Amino acid sequence: MLAITGHTFHDLIGLQYQQDVDLDKLFMDVAAFNQRVMGPAHVENVVDEAIKTALARRTVSHITVPKDIQTWEADGHHRSDANVPGHSSDLFAGSRSVPPSELVRRAADIINAGHKVAILAGRGCLHARAEILELAELAGAPIVKPLLGKAVVPDDSPLTTGGIGLLGTAPSADVLDDCDTLVIAGSAFPYMEFYPKPGQAKTIQIDVDPARIGLRCPVDVGLVGDCGTVLRALLPLIERTADRAFLTEAQEHMKEWRELMRERGTRDDMPMKPQVVTYALNRLLRDDAIVSGDSGTIATWAARYIDIRDRMQFSLSGSLATMANGLPYSIGAAIAFPGRQVVCIVGDGGFTMLMGELATLVKYKLPVKVIIMKNNVLGMIKWEQLVLEGNPQFGVELQPIDFEAYARACGAGGFTIERPQDAEATLAAALAYPGPAVVQAVVDPDEPPVPGKVTTKQAMNLAKALARGEKDRWRIVRTVAKDKVREVV
Repeated sequence: MLAITGHTFHDLIGLQYQQDVDLDKLFMDVAAFNQRVMGPAHVENVVDEAIKTALARRTVSHITVPKDIQTWEADGHHRSDANVPGHSSDLFAGSRSVPPSELVRRAADIINAGHKVAILAGRGCLHARAEILELAELAGAPIVKPLLGKAVVPDDSPLTTGGIGLLGTAPSADVLDDCDTLVIAGSAFPYMEFYPKPGQAKTIQIDVDPARIGLRCPVDVGLVGDCGTVLRALLPLIERTADRAFLTEAQEHMKEWRELMRERGTRDDMPMKPQVVTYALNRLLRDDAIVSGDSGTIATWAARYIDIRDRMQFSLSGSLATMANGLPYSIGAAIAFPGRQVVCIVGDGGFTMLMGELATLVKYKLPVKVIIMKNNVLGMIKWEQLVLEGNPQFGVELQPIDFEAYARACGAGGFTIERPQDAEATLAAALAYPGPAVVQAVVDPDEPPVPGKVTTKQAMNLAKALARGEKDRWRIVRTVAKDKVREVV
């Protein structure tokens, strides 16, 4: 990402000296590259360096162009002898290094010796789909996907068990609990409690950043380099295993999980369940759709019910802690990929923080479809208070807003879903709307984003929170009990 801001020299001096603000530090907190353009002859080489830095370090570059300089004419004469014309290049040469052959051989030997091999494939593998699928097929290894790696392989592939973590699938949790060999490819998945316990599994990690090797769990072999390049060096050394028991067991568990997701996604309860919305949306998305989500409970519904197909892309806040990223991500996607279907799935809390960006969509005629899960509460904070801390919810209620009316006031399409029976038809109408559109889906605030595998501690903390006077305890108890009864029956 490249960010460019404009200030006068007076602004810069005032900020940096009169208010004692260190602009370099301010921007370097979020950017790997921070530079000021000091004249027309300075622009080309600064932009070249900024773009290459952003691509190489997968982060933000920031350029300040004082608006005084923006009025200067680029005559080519005001340049120092040290600023040689045409000295910079716009060529980006990405790293394609291959680890030493002895390390690649050692990694292959570990994989070939494994009986229960698993693959954790993150965003670093987004351009290595074929290689990951080939490794999984050869090793009989289920592919587990952190959320940023959701688009690495299609969700209907028999070689994947889907997501991992609190918003992942039970089969993925089982795979990492039971594996004796783990390949971590292009992932810095941060939740260590979901990794195999230390000493359980021989582990190979592939990453472009040496500092990431062994960051989350002990590693036996670290292979530094681009995932696609490293895997292409590794694959000729992998022997196809005849033992498919571990993969077959994971596939059977996935059939059961998908049936559970279908049951939850087609419920007709009132208030409407949030998973009904994403389940219906999933059926309507194009095979090249770009989907972004926000942090919060909506990340659970997007992760579990949106199936990656063909050329679909998916993104969300990397550490699941940044609210309101969904709409800006979608704006960027709509600009970068005109003609493709762009959909963002957000909560009412996240959308409220940046609802002015709806005017941006209208102004620039960006046909992004915004699906808002409206439950009038900061849902993830609520459930963290209840389940992780064992405390009653506090300070999470939102001021209700009519988002359909707001959308129409901004000049966008506005839609509302309140009944499960209307979900698919309303979403289809919104997706077909010729321009930006908002769908507010009024959903049950007491529907818990239950982890794929509930731990005893999580269940005990919820019981503690209810016993300590949680004001919605009876609605929550009824909701959880009703969910379980339906699934058992």
